[in-house]
Amino acid sequence: MAQDLTIHLEDRPGTLAEVGEVLGKAGINIDGLCGFPSEGKGVLHVLVEDGARAKTALESAGVSVSGLRDVLLLEIKDRPGAFGETARKIANAGVNVNLAYLATGTRLVIVADDLARARTAL
Repeated sequence: MAQDLTIHLEDRPGTLAEVGEVLGKAGINIDGLCGFPSEGKGVLHVLVEDGARAKTALESAGVSVSGLRDVLLLEIKDRPGAFGETARKIANAGVNVNLAYLATGTRLVIVADDLARARTAL
């Protein structure tokens, strides 16, 4: 099952490259990611198949991993409105989406407060 890692980095050149290099050396493919600066730090979300192995590899290299969560990984159409339709179904089920980003192959990553209910809504 796909998992999202939350990684906190120093906001300086090279930290993103280090994450990619560590995961690459461990044989872990990055299926999706999003990152942004926040309060002087970099926050990175990385989608991988084996979250525990990725977390171990990163922490062994001194990278701070603050979260590991299961996600919904949905194939959606690459067309206007596709995201809104998907998000509306989840919202109508009373589920709050905590994080959403796109992954490779026009796949949508959803982290929500109730993955089972979100999955059923779709």
